[in-house]
Amino acid sequence: MKLFGKPQPVSLALLATGVALTISACGSSPASTASQGAAPTSSGAVTASASPAPATTSTAAAGASAAVGALVPGFPQQLIPLMPQAAVESSSFDKNSSPASVALVGTITSPADAVVAFYTSALTVQGFKEVPGNTVGSIKSKDFLRGDNETVNISVVETTGKSTFTIGANVAAGSIK
Repeated sequence: MKLFGKPQPVSLALLATGVALTISACGSSPASTASQGAAPTSSGAVTASASPAPATTSTAAAGASAAVGALVPGFPQQLIPLMPQAAVESSSFDKNSSPASVALVGTITSPADAVVAFYTSALTVQGFKEVPGNTVGSIKSKDFLRGDNETVNISVVETTGKSTFTIGANVAAGSIK
């Protein structure tokens, strides 16, 4: 892993795992998801390596798992569908936490606005309401709320025609299908 320059596959996997663990450790308040998202590098952008990391899965506790390079088994695709043509960098799912937590990091050769529009449509159909605000600093970021305690955040960084997106959700376990 290099400290400066383009992140290597291992550093991207560590970043994705860190995001997933942070999301699962956070509470369900909208404020806790508002700051979640892709962490910029020193140049202000997140980039992915051209060579994907091999798919791996780990289980920290019964019902909690994470995968690099693939959707984790049991990933709730009805809640967070994978955008067509997107590649999975990492995913995690903890159905035993309260609220249940789900995370997805992916890349796609679409503009950041198209990624946000796709997930806004997918989430509003499920009853999530958009929270005002569209950015955190220079990063596209959108929060959604359903009821009093179900939240989803999507953050997207676009670099040279490629968007890297991070989605984190904290939802009632009964709403995951």
